[in-house]
Amino acid sequence: MTKKQFDTYIIEDSDANQRLDSFLANLYAEHSRSAIQKLIKNGQVLLEGRQVKPSYLLKTDDVVSISTEEICDYFIQPEDISLDIRYEDEDMLVVNKPAGMLTHPTSTEKTGTLVNALLYKYGENLSNCNGTNRPGIVHRLDRNTPGLLMIAKTNAAYEFLKTKMQNKEVVKKYYAVVCGNVELDSDTIVTDIGRHPKKPEKMAVVQCGKHSITHYKVIERFPACTFLDINIETGRTHQIRVHMAHIGHPIVNDTMYGGKKLPVKTKEQVLQAYSLKFVSPFDMSEHTIELEPDDDIIKTLNYLRSKK
Repeated sequence: MTKKQFDTYIIEDSDANQRLDSFLANLYAEHSRSAIQKLIKNGQVLLEGRQVKPSYLLKTDDVVSISTEEICDYFIQPEDISLDIRYEDEDMLVVNKPAGMLTHPTSTEKTGTLVNALLYKYGENLSNCNGTNRPGIVHRLDRNTPGLLMIAKTNAAYEFLKTKMQNKEVVKKYYAVVCGNVELDSDTIVTDIGRHPKKPEKMAVVQCGKHSITHYKVIERFPACTFLDINIETGRTHQIRVHMAHIGHPIVNDTMYGGKKLPVKTKEQVLQAYSLKFVSPFDMSEHTIELEPDDDIIKTLNYLRSKK
């Protein structure tokens, strides 16, 4: 007997709280919602290996599997999009993702992402540990947050890098310009972060969320803003944005979390993942990759300095 083949999807925070049938109907747009519901009811869709109802509300990190014998494979189209590669060896690479680009496809947006670009350049030479629509992806950045991301070419590299991140052995640093004059020169923010109880598109500090740790120190002060160097120990969705808003200093131009808009055009929040310190699984060598402040950071700082 031939063993059934399944496509597998790991649910991200952005897809949580959707009905299972809605999520799959968006993912497989060529099939009707009623057809999707029939597949679920017939046991062709499994959640963590068990059958559930079409109305099941997805949770972050749920694993959804759908039989490829019963539905057309979900195919991510490789696209010839330029990649700004800052480090590469046989097992991994570090890429500078631009602002405005999704890290990977979602149930409603399947083109123009970093994954589309990676597939064009590397094809099947990417790890498939993180689900079929996230080949190579070890960690993410928000659409409008530019900066450095590690990409795994092999499954062994993915597991190595993921373990290093879980053990807090990967150092991720960010530049951010926040609203207001931050009182302390440096501090650590420790809270639980989860889905906003009333606005599912947002995250919030909540009692039943995931443990989250953010360190910051002041680089430069202005009358109404502060330039920060931020280091995160955990990697929750919107973590820096939520934490800075939580202490009363939302990121400049971050309209989702209450950041005031300055008369400087930026791609939303003035935030950049500028530094990664990691050990390569290829030869165990240690690397620190850093970026200069990007155009949005520079424009914002120049404006603020001109008003001193």
